[in-house]
Amino acid sequence: MLKTLQLIFGIYPRRIMRSVKAIPWYRGTKKEFARQTKDSGIPFPLTKSYPCLRDKDEDGGNASGHYFHQDLLVAQHIFKADPARHVDIGSRIDGFVSHVASFREIEVIDIRPLDSELPNIKFVQADMMNPVGEHLKGYADSVSSLHAIEHFGLGRYGDPIDAEGHLKGLVNIYNILQPGGTLYFSVPIGPQRVEFNAHRVFSARYLLDYFEDKYSLLSFSFVDDRGDIHRNIELDEQKTADNCGCNYGCGIFILKKK
Repeated sequence: MLKTLQLIFGIYPRRIMRSVKAIPWYRGTKKEFARQTKDSGIPFPLTKSYPCLRDKDEDGGNASGHYFHQDLLVAQHIFKADPARHVDIGSRIDGFVSHVASFREIEVIDIRPLDSELPNIKFVQADMMNPVGEHLKGYADSVSSLHAIEHFGLGRYGDPIDAEGHLKGLVNIYNILQPGGTLYFSVPIGPQRVEFNAHRVFSARYLLDYFEDKYSLLSFSFVDDRGDIHRNIELDEQKTADNCGCNYGCGIFILKKK
């Protein structure tokens, strides 16, 4: 029941309790601040309240998790590689894409619209489960798709239901990439399953078998269930079989198209 409340309605009872407990602290500090403001004559009037009741007990930032590590790792690789043309499929705009756009142009394809016009970001709205046109075949020497393919065909982002949606997306990525080009790819890894309609979770074996005839694996990193990254891991049979010990981790593959 608790998990259902969190997933569907965004209700987190523990957070609510922490906020309730912080109310006396908030009232006391606000009263003290008002007294000091009045005594000093500082020209900053207190207007409406905007309580932030949990921040004082939290860390200075969240330097962990799938998106933090994958976005930073892959952006660093692209900076060093300096490809002629980089195309992204469905990665997070306010993370990876903005990282890359801070130092170069990036072309982005996503099923959802992007209303803002942003420097260094060329955006095209398209459903990447549909076959790409001839003009996009062999279009780029560098392609990324981070934490995106697992959603294809589940309807979460307004896309049509398609049980083979991830495969259709992977075919399009392969077609866009030039022979010898680099693919930066990440998805959740763990025991293979669909958690409808959020995402698929891929087994490492499934992915390696899919990539075998199409790409050479240049490097593999993963984010574990605790949110910590493990860089440049050798994927031996044991790690492959148990998905690097992950139930819901993030596999980050850097691949070269054959």
